Amino acid sequence: MKSMEIQCAACGAITLVRAEPVYDGFKKTGEAFICTACGRRYASAEETPFVAAASRPQVFSEADKPRALSVFSDDERQRSCSWCKHFVVNPFGQRCGLSNKETQATDLCVRFEKKAKPASPPPAPPTPDPLNPEP
Repeated sequence: MKSMEIQCAACGAITLVRAEPVYDGFKKTGEAFICTACGRRYASAEETPFVAAASRPQVFSEADKPRALSVFSDDERQRSCSWCKHFVVNPFGQRCGLSNKETQATDLCVRFEKKAKPASPPPAPPTPDPLNPEP
């Protein structure tokens, strides 16, 4: 249900409908729909006379979409402080480990040194089954 427009059976107008939750105690059991023009209540979405949404005209094709912008190449983009091995992040701020000055992740520095890629952790040893111990 995308369109919230209905052709009301009571007043005959094409109006918006308001969805109102229906509760049984503190548990939500469904939704009732109410005509905003006359106040007629419809018990469920199946009973509500929704108007079919008109299809939108296709003005643009896939060829009209702009291509993705690439302002920086990968080697330029990865020279910011966020990729530097001296960049220190903690809950109170971001600092350079060399100069101890407050920096931002997008700052650039002439003393940039790329972070080493983290090694993949070794696989965890299998845990013994307490119900089926092996001798």
